[in-house]
Amino acid sequence: MKIKKILALVLAGAMTATMLAGCGDDTAGTAPSADSQQASTDESSAPADESSDAEQPAAPSGEVVTINVTRATFNLGTPDSEQVKKVETAINEYIKDKINVQIVLTEISSNEYTDKANLSLANNEINLLWTASWEAAIGTNDLVPKNAVYDITDLLQSEDGKALYESMDASQWENTKYNGRNYYIPVYKDNVEGYDLMARKDLVDKYGWDLSSVKSLKDIEPMLADCRSEGLKYPYLTQKTAMFYRWYINDFDFFTADATANWVAVDKSTNEVVDVVTSPQYLEFCTLMADWADKGYISEDDVTKTTNDQTTQEKTWGFSWWTDVPVNDEASARYGQDVVMVPLTNKWAHSTSALGSCYAVTSNSSEEQAKACLRFMGLLYTDSKLADLYTFGIEGEDYVYATDGGRVLQSWVDDNGTLRAPAENEDPTGTSEKYNHSMWESASATIVTPMDNEPDNKAELYKGFNNDAKTSPATGFHFDKKPVEAEFAACQNIFNEYGYNLENGAYPPADVQSKIDEYQAALDGAGYQKILTEFQNQYNAWKG
Repeated sequence: MKIKKILALVLAGAMTATMLAGCGDDTAGTAPSADSQQASTDESSAPADESSDAEQPAAPSGEVVTINVTRATFNLGTPDSEQVKKVETAINEYIKDKINVQIVLTEISSNEYTDKANLSLANNEINLLWTASWEAAIGTNDLVPKNAVYDITDLLQSEDGKALYESMDASQWENTKYNGRNYYIPVYKDNVEGYDLMARKDLVDKYGWDLSSVKSLKDIEPMLADCRSEGLKYPYLTQKTAMFYRWYINDFDFFTADATANWVAVDKSTNEVVDVVTSPQYLEFCTLMADWADKGYISEDDVTKTTNDQTTQEKTWGFSWWTDVPVNDEASARYGQDVVMVPLTNKWAHSTSALGSCYAVTSNSSEEQAKACLRFMGLLYTDSKLADLYTFGIEGEDYVYATDGGRVLQSWVDDNGTLRAPAENEDPTGTSEKYNHSMWESASATIVTPMDNEPDNKAELYKGFNNDAKTSPATGFHFDKKPVEAEFAACQNIFNEYGYNLENGAYPPADVQSKIDEYQAALDGAGYQKILTEFQNQYNAWKG
């Protein structure tokens, strides 16, 4: 690996990085009005569904409230602004007689989401924000301390929040509280956390790999050698992710839910806060990554972050990782090719596991805007047609319903410009390049119509999946980093300089221990020991 080139690029990026502006305040903001809200929309109907046909409460009298909804786009490299506008118009047409709410929909590429959404927050331009525990700068652990999100606890018990609150188990609301209050609206999906190795099925079949023999990361080395001989650019694709945080959740609760702060965790075997960088597990993992990079199994593209969210849709990789979900077949649809999974960790419930995808009402919203956000989310989580529209786009343009039971097809046969479900023995071709989202970042698994490769009992599978998990001893604890905020940010920068590189194989195997020592020394120089003490004090007080 061209280590000097890699480190030069990484260090250059670190030197130019600046702290993102704080987002949100307590002042009420006014959302700009939506345009073209009365334009005609797609008139085709979703397949019959009890929740779609369920009687909806009459729209409250009073002035229509416009809210700005901002979300990330993961399945497309760049959102199609014209199609997003068509979806916005279709949504507004559909909900106008149901709730006195209209939306302005803004979609941002996932690669730019953190920066652009954070700027919009700072400018009070958002009322309803999609976020997640793992997002940087605008993640769930960032927004509450910055007073950037609205306390919706009382509103959830009001008439405006009733439909939303009752759309999922009360435990969902309890498990996602901060300081005993509700700030987030979880997407009901897999609300426990576990990770799988993911392999391309065509390679599994070609080489006859016995994936049942894989019990640890190291077990796939012979298979990575096959990928290398295949000429693949990415035998093991990290997806530009520092994976220690994920692969070692059986050992540690990384309760910050932030890979850039994985230097501190609760050791699940002792229930004590520990320095992870000095653990034997960290040395083991970083050494393995260095060895794989040295053998050509990890590309420098992951170290320099030049891979993107669409790389997994290519045939340039052999193995990668996947967050375990009840219906793992959805990965094949998402990546446009058949993949198979090997569970590598247990499933765990912890403080942020139900916040892997959620929404927040921003604190700059007025009370009326906050109520409107809850009315919109209540309808989104209980109405299949709205959920499908928001998730998949315009029927006949972005997706079709299969002929055998009404499941969603985001692949289709293009017959003279007419979209239709493929006939028997006819291969579907293409996927929507205009509007394409997944359930996990859109709406509840209990209400979004299953895709053609998903089972009819998808909702029940999700409920069973969530109930079949281990519970971390640290579940319910949230760290308040205000007393050490400056030191915390400094250590995150140190992670970007050392930790990320160590976890992506940027250093020769012989240098790993010395680089870990340098990493720890740099952390200590940035105030790490003060952070560790604060973590330990807060956690011990919480336990007591």
